[in-house]
Amino acid sequence: MAIPLLDYPLTSQNARVSNLAGDLHDNGLATIGYGGAGHDSYNSEVDGVIQQAYRQIFFHAMRSDRDVNLESQLRNGNITVRDFIRGLLLSKRFRDDYYQCSTNYRMVDQVVGRALGRPVHGDAERRAWSIVIGEKGFNAFVDQLLDSDEYMASFGYDSVPEQRSRKLPGQATGEIPIYQRFPRYGADWRDSLQERAPSPNFQVSGGTQMQMSAVWAGGQPPAWALKLWLGLFATGGFELVRFVLTIAAEMLKTAQG
Repeated sequence: MAIPLLDYPLTSQNARVSNLAGDLHDNGLATIGYGGAGHDSYNSEVDGVIQQAYRQIFFHAMRSDRDVNLESQLRNGNITVRDFIRGLLLSKRFRDDYYQCSTNYRMVDQVVGRALGRPVHGDAERRAWSIVIGEKGFNAFVDQLLDSDEYMASFGYDSVPEQRSRKLPGQATGEIPIYQRFPRYGADWRDSLQERAPSPNFQVSGGTQMQMSAVWAGGQPPAWALKLWLGLFATGGFELVRFVLTIAAEMLKTAQG
């Protein structure tokens, strides 16, 4: 039996804010209409929506990260902007660069911030969505989030999600962007990468195990080998300089002659 989404209390940093969901935006929503497909104005409008969607989900997408199939479907009106956002969140780029680098808790922060445009309402909401990921998987989590009443009321089918900032008295700017608050991976993933670094005994292709020579101390070559390498490097450098100067001298003689 599936566990329903747990209830969680709404939280705020300012007790004077009554509308926690909030629909105040610094800029107008990037919205697409489907009545004029094929016209230049429509194509330009879709280009802007696509760029805004990539920025919202990835912050910056390289050319290789773009999904031309999704873009084509959006341009032809076969899918909505919400479907386009879902495709980006479920793409290989997002799975490899975000989902695989984060815990379920941190993944909730990432996706809620990008899809709903706000931070999570404390550990209670983070815990509730983490249970959904653990029980139903990441795809079901994204679907449930984009099908939620909050998403539909804020962005609907045809608007790109954006960060919903509250303008508080005495505060010139809103909350910092989600991609600055939650970078692609955290310190725990960085530390785990260091732990998974190749050891002195490592595997090569074919399953053959290679072992570092016993004459190396602490991962460093012996002193005589280092001196020999430095000597060869100095000799090679000297010969290279002498060769260049010899050629330059001969060219000068030829020019003067």
